[in-house]
Amino acid sequence: MSLDQPTSASADLPAGAVADDPDAPATTDLADDEEFDDELEPIPPAGARSLPSEHERLGGSRREFAILTIIAGLAGLWASIRLNLDYLATLADPNFTPACDINPLIGCGVFLASEQSNAFGFPNVWIGLATFPVVIITGVLLLVGVRLPRWYWRGFFAGTVFAIAFVTWLQVQALTQIGALCPYCLVVWAVIIPLFVHTTARSVQNGALPGGPGLRSFLVGNRWIITALWYLLVVAAAVLAFGEKWLLVF
Repeated sequence: MSLDQPTSASADLPAGAVADDPDAPATTDLADDEEFDDELEPIPPAGARSLPSEHERLGGSRREFAILTIIAGLAGLWASIRLNLDYLATLADPNFTPACDINPLIGCGVFLASEQSNAFGFPNVWIGLATFPVVIITGVLLLVGVRLPRWYWRGFFAGTVFAIAFVTWLQVQALTQIGALCPYCLVVWAVIIPLFVHTTARSVQNGALPGGPGLRSFLVGNRWIITALWYLLVVAAAVLAFGEKWLLVF
């Protein structure tokens, strides 16, 4: 056999092909490696996004909740200040007509003159002046990274429970007894609902309130949906309660 004759291993190679070096390290196809890696990629468990971070477990919060709290506090304080100014003007002049008195259905004067405006023996408008600054301060502290103790979270949650209960009572009174809507009160209603929902969700998430993985995942994952449905419920109740009176608005 001639020395120039190709061996059996290389004889089957097509023209121009180069036989693999038997001493070269083994390699694998890159696409196969990527497919293999994808198969090994762990699937996050259900509700993993609702798990609190280390910062949240220690009393902090995400920027979303802090910003929501600040906005809710500022809007609520603004509405409370406007209501207090109208209340003082009414005391000084019984014939004073608040600027928000638009028509028989929309106005503040009927609320300020109602029995419900002094539910605790003093003007309701004072409550907002005392409580909304606390909401603002809480949001600012969380936004700059302060970790609040668990007792504070529980106290803040208790405050939102009182707020949503009082607001719900006022909504029922407005729709069934007073028969009108106060624009500044609507602002307070609009900020208390998401504040309560999100505070509840975050308090369960960080462990300040008891709750299993299922409840935590539901509240955290659906907090905006719950807020939207709550808004729709209030709007539907107002539409049904006033009926044809809405024609006065348009």
